[in-house]
Amino acid sequence: FRNIIINGDMSIAQRGTSSSGITSGGVYYTVDRWETELTTLGTWTQSQSTDVPSGQGFAKSLKMDCTTADASPASGDRLYVRTLFEGQNLQYLKKGTANAESLTLSFWVKSAKTGTYIVFFYDQDNARSISKSYTIDTANTWEKKTLTFAGDTTGAFDNDNALSLQVNFFLGGGSDWTSGTLNTSWNSWTQANSAVGSVNLADSTANEFYITGVQLEAGTSASDFEFL
Repeated sequence: FRNIIINGDMSIAQRGTSSSGITSGGVYYTVDRWETELTTLGTWTQSQSTDVPSGQGFAKSLKMDCTTADASPASGDRLYVRTLFEGQNLQYLKKGTANAESLTLSFWVKSAKTGTYIVFFYDQDNARSISKSYTIDTANTWEKKTLTFAGDTTGAFDNDNALSLQVNFFLGGGSDWTSGTLNTSWNSWTQANSAVGSVNLADSTANEFYITGVQLEAGTSASDFEFL
């Protein structure tokens, strides 16, 4: 149980395997544990796909398909998929102490749109965040990415069953999210610093985004995906 992510291989989709005409967020549309956050940034079809990286043991991925484009986001527009965690399950990370654990996130990703993408963590209990960028180098090709986030010595997670940590895969947004300086170390949350430099996946109906094999673990290196 080293992987903090639940359903990181996108194998469980109890609500259904496809949902079209998506224009708003705060909803779990298909794959369990993966919520869509969307504010007026195009129209989307989300599905549990069988398109996966070859030879890695995965059978499913989460797919976002742009069906109505928005190439000029308004300031508050946003699109990201995220997964959420209770504080009682994160106490061993020792956040808010001198011994805070680093976290390493690894995942497989594929998109028709190359360029810079952002992952940001948000500490719900203390309004703190950290962001990291990664690059999709080749269109329509599965690539593995690994990002390491330093431990946060400020602000412990509450030891209860309420939301403490968000892991957000940002796919596009307006200036409220992208106009500052990318926040690459833990700090008090400033929205404009969350996703600076991110592509806008909504700028063309040719754009699709796939993700699977998401693993988050304590430490500074990624291990092989933990199939459970």
